[in-house]
Amino acid sequence: MFLAAIFLTGCAARQPTANRSPAPTVQPGPEPPSETAKSDAAPPVNPHEGVAFEEGKASWYGAPFHGRRASDGEIYDMNKLTAAHRTLPFNTMVRVTNTANGKSTTVRITDRGPFVDNRIIDLSYAAAKEIGSIGPGVVPVRLEILSAIDPAAGFFTVQIGAFRDRGNAERLRDRLRASYSPVAIQSFESASGSYYRVHVGKVSGEDAAKKLGAELHEREGVTPLIIREDTSAAEGANP
Repeated sequence: MFLAAIFLTGCAARQPTANRSPAPTVQPGPEPPSETAKSDAAPPVNPHEGVAFEEGKASWYGAPFHGRRASDGEIYDMNKLTAAHRTLPFNTMVRVTNTANGKSTTVRITDRGPFVDNRIIDLSYAAAKEIGSIGPGVVPVRLEILSAIDPAAGFFTVQIGAFRDRGNAERLRDRLRASYSPVAIQSFESASGSYYRVHVGKVSGEDAAKKLGAELHEREGVTPLIIREDTSAAEGANP
C-alpha cells in the first residue's frame, strides 16, 4: 500500500531522523559540576522507591541538538540528566537502568521522542554516559517512575507518518479527515532537514489512544506511535 511504503521510508524517528544509530560522535566538554545535572523545576523524588513502568531499548542524543529548544520549552543541555519520552508528562522523574550492566541513572523528562517504535526513551549524553550506553548507542533498559503521577491520564494523539514532503503529509491529512478529527500536521527541524508528522485524534487516556492506534493500524497498515498531547509544548529539539 502507498501509505505503508511512505511510512516505512519516511518515518522512524521521527522516522528517518530518529534512526540515528549508531549514535552521533560527540566530543564532550569539561565534566560539568554535579549540580548541573539537576533542575530546580524537578518535583521531589524518593531515590529508594520507584514504580516499574516499562522495559525496552534506549538511545541517546547529544550534538547537534545541544543548545536547541526541547519540547517543554527549555534549552536542551546534553550535559544534564534529562530524557525524551513519548507519553510521560514533562518533569516526571524516571530511574533508567541498563539491564545489560546494572548501571542506573535518574532523569527528568523534558522532551518528546523517540519517534521510532523499537525504542522507548532517548537519553541525554550525560545520562547515557552514566549507564554506559555511549559506545553501544542503543541498550536494553528498565524504567521506573519516581514521581507521583498517573502516566495514563491526560490527552494523547496517534502519529501515523512523518514525511519530508509536506504535500504527502497534507494528502494523508485530507484523506483521513473524512473519518477522524482532528488530524493535524506538526512540522519540525532535524539535523537532516524539515519533516512533517501527521497526528490523528485527541483522546482522553492512554488506553483510548491505544485503541485508536490499533484501529489505524488495521485500516492503514502502519505502525502507530502514541504521543502525549502537551498543552504548552514548544517545537521540540528531539527529531
